Amino acid sequence: MNMDFERKLAIPMEVKEMYPLTEDLRQVFERRDKEIKGIFDGTDNRILLIIGPCSADNEVSVLDYFSRLRGLADEVSEKVYIIPRLYTSKPRTTGEGYKGFLHQPDPNEKPDLFKGIIATREIHMRTIKETGFTCADELLYPENYKYVDDLLGYVAIGARSVEDQQHRLTASGIEVPVGMKNPTSGDLTVMMNAITAASTGHSFIYRGWAAHSKGNPYAHAVLRGFNDMRGLASPNYHFEDVMRLKALYDKTELPHPGVVIDCNHCNSGKNPLLQGRIIKEVLSFCKDSNDAKSLVKGFMVESYIEDGNQKIGGGVYGKSITDACLGWKKTEKLVKEIAEML
Repeated sequence: MNMDFERKLAIPMEVKEMYPLTEDLRQVFERRDKEIKGIFDGTDNRILLIIGPCSADNEVSVLDYFSRLRGLADEVSEKVYIIPRLYTSKPRTTGEGYKGFLHQPDPNEKPDLFKGIIATREIHMRTIKETGFTCADELLYPENYKYVDDLLGYVAIGARSVEDQQHRLTASGIEVPVGMKNPTSGDLTVMMNAITAASTGHSFIYRGWAAHSKGNPYAHAVLRGFNDMRGLASPNYHFEDVMRLKALYDKTELPHPGVVIDCNHCNSGKNPLLQGRIIKEVLSFCKDSNDAKSLVKGFMVESYIEDGNQKIGGGVYGKSITDACLGWKKTEKLVKEIAEML
């Protein structure tokens, strides 16, 4: 093979033995898991808000952001349920650029995947311990899920991964809610096929084992916009898009139909300042349509301490080094406005 093998990485069981989940943290996980599932099965009518940095690039600033989010979450908790984004792996369209905390816990140093695995588990554990949040992360590498499966509250399958068989089958064995994004082409049938696959039990190879999954009843849709034939960003969060999705759900027997609206990416053309407008439009038409209201479970928002983004080494504390984010002051205002609209 045209590659070098640097070292054998620790398996998930070994990493968990090094950094075990305490009983207190386990109880937080179980309570949050029940609450999040309640939103998707309709027993809890709060709106879910999956919010945070585009990618976790600095442990200090990310935990600082989460500590601010904790107070805000408590303030709006009767109407809005917050899950922080703690995205430790960053998909890259061409393979170039910062690939996330898992690859480089320090973006200014060379990749170190062993350190990244340890750092990923540590930051998830610190977040639960220090803020009481369980977080969302993207399942970029299905085989890595076992390193944090006892810590994550929500899992996202990205637009470029949703057609992959291993992602679909792994999602079928995950116990927490999994959001399946529409592909970059915008074909909703591809996403629906992924949800159906994730909702069903399978036998497959996982980390060298013959694995048997039971199916994930909480697999659901995430609308993130798409690229049209000219490569231009096109949204799919409007009322007509949600109703089109409902019609596809109506043809299935999926147990918990639902959709989370991703307010960045192609829905906003990666302009983070438009995220609030998207949420307000969706909440507005949900007031006029019970069908839309029952289907829309929440939103994804990219937010950090400072507005915008910067290059690696830019030196601005709490400013994204990947996609541009909404700054904290605007985020605080937006979350309060969401609660007022509900």
